[in-house]
Formats: sequence, structure tokens, C-alpha cells
Amino acid sequence: MAQIVIISGSPAAVSRSAALSAYIREKAEASGYTAEAFAVRDLPPEDLVYARWDSPAIQEAQAAVAEAGAVILVGPVYKASYPGVLKAFLDLIPEKGLSGKILLPIATGGTVAHLLSLEYAYKPLLSVLGAREFIDGVYLLERQLAYQGHQLTFLDAEAEQRLLAAVEGLLSRLQQNQ
Repeated sequence: MAQIVIISGSPAAVSRSAALSAYIREKAEASGYTAEAFAVRDLPPEDLVYARWDSPAIQEAQAAVAEAGAVILVGPVYKASYPGVLKAFLDLIPEKGLSGKILLPIATGGTVAHLLSLEYAYKPLLSVLGAREFIDGVYLLERQLAYQGHQLTFLDAEAEQRLLAAVEGLLSRLQQNQ
């Protein structure tokens, strides 16, 4: 059982979201926590589209979320909100499935115009699923990050510090809750 589940919501195989997920997982594990990361894009598309609750892949992903004490969502901002593939997965989480968990939403985007998507798109959806304990979300501009595969390089030290502070806040809260 992983203490932390990191969900990459990008539909792309190679993405900032995947690189950020790997980076965060490494930081969590270096701090002594168990972390599991998965990409929603790797779940069978037909299971997501047809809401196949009984799919083994969906049930495995749901179980990972159910057993974790903290959930980190990482995704790009598309059309001022989260990607549809991420929403399709979140629709399959049982009602109140995020209750009692610490949530950290992280979004990337091309402009600061989408900064508030964490507040008006992510948080309301996660709240409907029972989330009440949030670490302040982190919005990163695409120009602040470079990636090659799952290797992430920060091009802006302030952006890296904001992300690290949020992750450390989540780890601290997780330790308090244990």
C-alpha cells in the first residue's frame, strides 16, 4: 500500500505531468514515504469512456486511491480546466472516495491566465468526491520547466521552490495524520 498516490492526468505519453509525477515521487520516497504513480492515459480508454467500474484496471487504480493517505493530481490546463481523460477517471472514483485524504493539485499551463483553474475547476470537483484537506495547489508555467522523457529540469528556481514547499507541506501533514 502506497501512502501517496500521484495521478498524472495528461493524455500525452511524454509530458510535463509525467516528468513532474516522477520528480514528486522521487522526493516523497527520498523522505521515507511509499509513493505510487500512474498515468490516467495508461488505463484502457474504453473503460474510461464507458465508465466500466468493474474493469480490473479501473478497480486497481481505485484501490490505490482508496488505500492512500494523500493524493497528488498533476495535469495540464486545457480550455481553462483539467483534461477530459483526468475527469473521466475521477468520475469513476466512488462518492466520498477522497474523504479523509490530503489532496495536492498541480497544474501546468502556457499563461498565467489559467492560474485560477486550481480554485474553480480542480477544488470543486475534488470536494464533491469528499476531499476536505487541501495543500495549496501549485500552478507552473510551461516555460518554467523543461523535460526529456521523465527527466525534469526547472528553468525557474522560484517555481521549483514553490513545488517543493507544497510537497513538503503534504508530507508534513501526512506525518501528522499518521
